[in-house]
Amino acid sequence: MHFLFASAALLALLKPHPVASLAVDASIKAVTLDIVNKNLAPDGFLRSTIVANGQYPGPAITATKGQTLRVTVNNKLTDPNMRRSTTVNFDGIFQSTANSYNEGSAFVTTCPIAPGASYTYEVPLGSQTGTHWYHSELSVQYVDGLRGALIIYDPLDPQRQLYDVDDLSTVIQLGDWWQNSSLPMLARYEATGIVPVSDSGTVNGIGRYQGGPNVPFAVTNVVSGKRYRLRVINQSARNVFTFSVDSHSLTVIEADGVATRPHTVDVIEMLAGQRYSVVLTANKPVANYWINAPFVGGLPSRNLHQNATLSRSILRYRGAPIAEPTTPWTLGPENGVPLIEANLVPLVNEVPPPADVNISLDLTVIAGQAIWNVNNISYLPPKVPTLNKVLAGSASFDPTENTFILPAHKTIQIEFPPTDDDDAHRMCFIASPFLSIDLDTISTAFHLHGGNFWVVKSMSSSTANFVNPIRRDVAGVGGSGTTIRFRTDNPGPWLFHCHIFWHKQAGLATVMLADPAAVRKNTHPTKAWEALCPAYNALPVELQ
Repeated sequence: MHFLFASAALLALLKPHPVASLAVDASIKAVTLDIVNKNLAPDGFLRSTIVANGQYPGPAITATKGQTLRVTVNNKLTDPNMRRSTTVNFDGIFQSTANSYNEGSAFVTTCPIAPGASYTYEVPLGSQTGTHWYHSELSVQYVDGLRGALIIYDPLDPQRQLYDVDDLSTVIQLGDWWQNSSLPMLARYEATGIVPVSDSGTVNGIGRYQGGPNVPFAVTNVVSGKRYRLRVINQSARNVFTFSVDSHSLTVIEADGVATRPHTVDVIEMLAGQRYSVVLTANKPVANYWINAPFVGGLPSRNLHQNATLSRSILRYRGAPIAEPTTPWTLGPENGVPLIEANLVPLVNEVPPPADVNISLDLTVIAGQAIWNVNNISYLPPKVPTLNKVLAGSASFDPTENTFILPAHKTIQIEFPPTDDDDAHRMCFIASPFLSIDLDTISTAFHLHGGNFWVVKSMSSSTANFVNPIRRDVAGVGGSGTTIRFRTDNPGPWLFHCHIFWHKQAGLATVMLADPAAVRKNTHPTKAWEALCPAYNALPVELQ
């Protein structure tokens, strides 16, 4: 009896320990991304790609508000026709000063990951929620396929009563697709100044090109009477997509991770990097309907594969036949109510503080060359990343780094001047996808890392809004002028660049370095991060 009792007591004492050691920390979301070359045919044309876990788009990363992502990236790239090093940025995730070294911006906050090596990004999400994405931040590498959704769910979403369904089936990823690999296309761009024109557009990784096979379109399934939160992401490296769903209105409730007051429209034009959540009510007759995503991105005559109207997918009601819609595809954007950015209002308003520092950014391109300037400077990535320099105590940056040193805890106002009609080389605006214009030089969208900004003067409006402007992290610039404001409460070297990555590669970028003294004081990188630059710099050029 005593033996049995002692054994039971011993077991009772020991039992919690192995259970505790195996417990899962719910605050950590572990993700593994194997970056590989794989032959894929998103639009029916087989080519070698750079993708995460063998798929395009890459696997969706999902998390809950307050979690920390622990993303292990294993670089397994071998194809010499594309970059073989890599780095991953989590678009729209602010990061913090202490964690800025995990931000993933090549040569700003980190060196790339060498082929055959691995790195684990620690990404605390804090109070952020909403629709985001991840992609390669190295050169134009994500043109080859390294892009995917990143969704942060909020269990206490204040707009939860507006929709019934919000899961991975309602994520819609738009992308431009090239049938050639990025390095040869980049060489031609640098030789001619002509941005490569995509062969097709994809919706959830599937598209068609003119003269190509009839690849089955992607399908979003719905049930009559239910309301769906569609999370729409423009993952393009260039193209502007115009999103609509035949016969259905769309109620915008989020822009770039910021909840908005419900605003109902029919058509949404989306620049590269922009995201929206819209509520679609399945209240139409049971049938198949087109989800439309035509695009612009250069003259179609420069790529005879391009047919923007083939960029679409299907909304299928339960009970509808497994078939394409029988109604003819129409130019829905011409007949619906368009989204005007200036009409968006945040759900929780925060009046932008008065500006403490004013900066004007003038964007120009040298005709016939792949050279973009910001205030007459074409950005060139430094050999030693900006963050490394700051941590080493340097206050000196090459002019080509285009680094603005900003004071702590101030409001920065950046103005992009209006574009004159006779100054088309600077023009940047959201254009109708059916205009016969050349967007090689007249379209761009600026994206801020490390935070977002108030759009106090949208290019979609002639007036400023200092009362309740939308906050977002990607905005179009040009037209009647764009003015944004942001706070320097998150010290760090944050990339501020055009999200048309061909333009970024050509120099259309700056670095907003907020409070370098606080960066030096509060940023303490790991040994793994410190090892990235020596490993990358030791590589032969062809492996970088």
